[in-house]
Amino acid sequence: MFVYEIRKTEQTMKKTTTTRYDVAEHLRTPEEMAAYLEACFEEADGDAAFIAKALGDIARAKGMTQVARDAGLSRESLYKALSGERSLSSR
Repeated sequence: MFVYEIRKTEQTMKKTTTTRYDVAEHLRTPEEMAAYLEACFEEADGDAAFIAKALGDIARAKGMTQVARDAGLSRESLYKALSGERSLSSR
């Protein structure tokens, strides 16, 4: 009976696969972007990197190339600035 229970458990277990969630794919309207940014400000608790990452998510949703062009920056510079990663040189 014990062996049967193990086999039954092995047969019912299924492999779970996950995919990476990208919030930028779900921010479609200016209202959604504003609500997302507002929620991030509430959660950030003063964490500038968290806000930078949220702004990066919104920029990707709008199209990073166009946002960079509008800001007068290179796309690479904008990605770096809005990555949410902290630079040791900024301290």
